[in-house]
Amino acid sequence: MKPSKNRTQKYSVVLAAGGLLLSACGLSGTGSGQVAGAASGGRGPITFVSGKDTNGVLHTVIDRWNESHPREKVTFIELPTDPDAQRRQLMQNAQLKSDAYTVLALDVVATSEFAAQRWISRLPESRFPLGRMLKPVVETARYRGGLYAVPMKTDSGLLYYRSDLLRRAGVTEPPSTWAEMKSACAKVRRLPEAEGMSCYAGQFEKYEGLTVNFSEAVHTAGGRITDADGAPDVDTAKARRGLDLLVGSFADGTIPKAASTYMEEESRQAFETGKVVFLRNWPYVYSLAAKSDVAGKYAVAPLPGLNGPGSSSLGGHSLALSSFAENKATALDFMKFMTSEENTETFLKDASLAPPYAAPYDDEELIRQHPYLPVLKESILRALPRPRSWRYGDVSTAVQQEAYAALTGAKSSARALKDLQEKLRKVTEQ
Repeated sequence: MKPSKNRTQKYSVVLAAGGLLLSACGLSGTGSGQVAGAASGGRGPITFVSGKDTNGVLHTVIDRWNESHPREKVTFIELPTDPDAQRRQLMQNAQLKSDAYTVLALDVVATSEFAAQRWISRLPESRFPLGRMLKPVVETARYRGGLYAVPMKTDSGLLYYRSDLLRRAGVTEPPSTWAEMKSACAKVRRLPEAEGMSCYAGQFEKYEGLTVNFSEAVHTAGGRITDADGAPDVDTAKARRGLDLLVGSFADGTIPKAASTYMEEESRQAFETGKVVFLRNWPYVYSLAAKSDVAGKYAVAPLPGLNGPGSSSLGGHSLALSSFAENKATALDFMKFMTSEENTETFLKDASLAPPYAAPYDDEELIRQHPYLPVLKESILRALPRPRSWRYGDVSTAVQQEAYAALTGAKSSARALKDLQEKLRKVTEQ
């Protein structure tokens, strides 16, 4: 079933607005809006909006829904791979109060922001098996006591490493600290087959990935960006130690200068083409690397810290329901379908996407098929959230600007953190 002419025109309006950056409107109300349910919307075709389907698994699952729901078909709208660009397009659609987007795949940090603006509807908790999900993951879907999203996949950073090269260099265990990683890398780089390789890559372009990597460095040094109430607390000796860890690694060549342009995909390609020994990235890389030149030559470990394993930023995506959507009854059914244990296990098997449910991480058969699951579980349980704020976009933009200035040498770490503290103070006071 094809979308109607009017609906197609609405899609065009929203997609044409993709290049515009509209300012976020202010906080409206308490965010305790009416719970969405069958009575709040009818049935019929809907849309599902998500970032690029890198592995093709979303298309497969959506096709399965469409085959069994010919009168309630889902049109899949793919957004760019850049999470900041995704967020802008989702915000633009919401600010237009357009019904072109029905079900939204939101980064976990966007839930509070979208709920506070009343861009997404509060959901009926009884419709979803939240009790079988990992508690920290479910908490990312809440705002002011209400459920505003349903976890579809969680995410936690992993350290990918060239196990073949470490073994040849006489390194028997993956590093648990940055010092151990640098030492292992120095041994590997003496090998003839490692000539020209750099040590480590993460995501250091000026976008959301930099907020993630910066947060992890600050957390591993015992610092924080904001306190429990959201007040800025980043101009500290501990936070500076974390930022200095990254700045110093760029300066001494541990991190190649090219990594200042890396997002997830660029860093993955650097690892798969033999440019770096170690890579910080998400679980989705595991299945893709198995189809690359490093197949059978890599393994994963928890992220390194200063004095032991570090803490990842808690990532992932949840499904939310646009407040302006039509056919909300169909949308709720589709959200339950997409986040079911069966489908999240498909995402795990076919795309290495971390399930939100607890059971798979202790399933012996799944562990045999996906040996990284115990490491991933450890990483998730150690993970810490990025700053939770209804103005998260402004917070993240400030972090990106100041962290990038420090990494590229435009500012000292001390100056960047002092300026970041002031920017965050202004954001949180507005």
